[in-house]
Amino acid sequence: MAAGLVISAPASGVGKTTLTLALARAWRNRGLNVQCFKSGPDYIDPAFHAAATGRASVNIDSWAMDRAEIAHLVSRGANADVVLAEGSMGLFDGVAARGVSGTGATADIAEMLGWPVVLVIDPSGQAQTAAAIAAGLRDYRAGVRLAGVVLNRVASPRHEDLVRHALNDAGIAVFGALPRHAEISLPKRHLGLVQAEEQVEIGKLIDEAARFVAEHVDLEAVLRAAASWSPQSGENGLNVTPPGQRIALARDAAFSFVYPHMLEAWRAAGAEISTFSPLADEAPDASADVCWLPGGYPELHAGKIAASARFRDGLRVFAETRPVHGECGGYMVLGIALTDADGVRHEMAGLLGLETSFAKRRMHLGYRLAELAAPMPGHQVGARLRGHEFHYSTIIAQPDTPLAVVHDATGTVIAETGSRRGQATGTFFHLIAEDR
Repeated sequence: MAAGLVISAPASGVGKTTLTLALARAWRNRGLNVQCFKSGPDYIDPAFHAAATGRASVNIDSWAMDRAEIAHLVSRGANADVVLAEGSMGLFDGVAARGVSGTGATADIAEMLGWPVVLVIDPSGQAQTAAAIAAGLRDYRAGVRLAGVVLNRVASPRHEDLVRHALNDAGIAVFGALPRHAEISLPKRHLGLVQAEEQVEIGKLIDEAARFVAEHVDLEAVLRAAASWSPQSGENGLNVTPPGQRIALARDAAFSFVYPHMLEAWRAAGAEISTFSPLADEAPDASADVCWLPGGYPELHAGKIAASARFRDGLRVFAETRPVHGECGGYMVLGIALTDADGVRHEMAGLLGLETSFAKRRMHLGYRLAELAAPMPGHQVGARLRGHEFHYSTIIAQPDTPLAVVHDATGTVIAETGSRRGQATGTFFHLIAEDR
């Protein structure tokens, strides 16, 4: 039977990922099998979890997934000793309108699975007020249990003592305090952390974080606070249809944002996946029956993509007879042009009329519910798809047939409809699940 915990915080940027990775590696170094999950639609953190634990991590999402789907995904932790779910944003942060089984908040997952929460608290610029914040989070919602806190970026022993005493008076356990001057951090860029596969020293970074946290946090006390847990039945699995039997998947530093549970679901349904690298000027596998271009960072590699003639020509030939689909960055590459942050316009594949620009960045972020007005690989007209959008591009032109009517989490119709031309389709959102 595994021990389950949720790692959360009052807000983003407090140190949830670093603590999760450090705890996972520290316990693994002590001979425990650790399974991680990511609450919410984060494409990057699961790869860090896998690097820390040696086990694949997946996203669990209460807005896009029902309880059976979440139960199916977390059942992979049945043979682990410790199961950690890393939260997103603050503990109770989600959308205003309920989705399939919740609002997307980390608290939904904690309550659903019955796992206590370890809060990461940054008391910078405060002292006893940190205890008031922790107490407020503890008492805000019945069914969500607080195990205790780990303090991060503590300024001095005196600062730590003030905060510890206040938390003790509030009846909240303090598992440890991490000094500010020795903070361990991971490199970031505009969509979050720099991807794990881009960091050759990722193993050393995680090892150092584990050493640092083990020095300042009572690992045994954290483990004792975890809830004994055994997975509930999740026989229904994921409501995900593969886009084809043999899928050519773009995979490199420019095309890497794909949810791990999607790839697993495709394989579980019998699909085969062959990868190719547009940055290495590789064309999709000619024996595949569908090509899928995930999101990523095409804006950082636009010049190289534009110069990859073999990739672009091969993609065009492929699209003459078989479907090609792009998500977010992949969608932009299927368009006619992409202007980078320096204002340089780069020619893309031209399978769609979409043109985008990063010269004037504008953030697009949030859950998406799309009803297909035209078919796309794996899904027919009328299918209701749940996904998430996060990018900084501006649409210059989107002239093709709209792919879907797309709503945000409040039900408001948005302009990012996706589009279709011939065999090519694309969306700005990343698919998470289809409504049952």
